Amino acid sequence: MTIKKILVVDDSPTERHVLKALLASNGYEVITAESGEEGIAKTKSELPDLVLMDVVMPGLNGYQATRTLTRDPATRNIPVIVCTTKGQETDKIWGLRQGAQDYLVKPINGPELLAKIAAL
Repeated sequence: MTIKKILVVDDSPTERHVLKALLASNGYEVITAESGEEGIAKTKSELPDLVLMDVVMPGLNGYQATRTLTRDPATRNIPVIVCTTKGQETDKIWGLRQGAQDYLVKPINGPELLAKIAAL
């Protein structure tokens, strides 16, 4: 599957800007959402090829949003990569159990993220 459109879900304007700049400069179309709820709505309306999901957000957290997306027949084939400050092994295991394809700890390593996207 070729990844062209990526949804970045993060409540931090700085993180959204950094990821958007990195991805756009590498030829990806980037859309953003500021919350888990908005991320789910935009995934359903925009049907991106990939979702980059933060965990710590007000309202619906990234684990809950990932679980919702990966269990919904309309969105379950869209891969989710969790991008979070939560770096404990238990956090990673929990993120993958929610259906995430991969798990990256912030600060995000640009080349590593691009390699994981290219591998999808």
